[in-house]
Amino acid sequence: MKLQLLLLVIFSFSLLSSINVQADWRSDKRQENRQDNRQDDRRNNKFVRTPVVRKKAVFIVPRKRSFRNIVIIRPFGHTYQGYGRFYHDNDAWKWLAFTRITLKILDNINEQAQRAHENAQIIATTSAIGEKITWSEGNATGSVVATKQGINSSGLTCREFQQTITVGGNVENAYGTACLQADGAWKIVQ
Repeated sequence: MKLQLLLLVIFSFSLLSSINVQADWRSDKRQENRQDNRQDDRRNNKFVRTPVVRKKAVFIVPRKRSFRNIVIIRPFGHTYQGYGRFYHDNDAWKWLAFTRITLKILDNINEQAQRAHENAQIIATTSAIGEKITWSEGNATGSVVATKQGINSSGLTCREFQQTITVGGNVENAYGTACLQADGAWKIVQ
């Protein structure tokens, strides 16, 4: 029994080694062919670079999801992890609820402009009431302002926000109220 097990292990190891050797040989052969092709191109006074194709990881983020019991809704614009200058949900969880104050015009801007808009929302959560936070990215501009602040019946501090985005002469406005929760996250109230 032990002899059979030992033979099986030796056979498996030798099989794996031969597969690796064949793979290495194929890789070396491809490299030699590439170098031969480049030398031929140089002799013909042509220098052609072989493009290196790298595969990019693509993460599909749904338009509606939740993180830490916070509902994230991005019906317009780009969908991605994080919020504003924060590129991961774990870093941006305090402001993720602001995705519910949305604008259709977000379909017409790139991700960087959308993140600039969101970053203005983040800044507006701590700015003085009435202070206009403006942003500009490419052909899109906008502003976010906290218009009112008060304490609700649950004792939470709430702010009313007004935001404007302009893209190519088209203007869209949105309004919403958010309350600061005990854990430091903002929650949109209807």
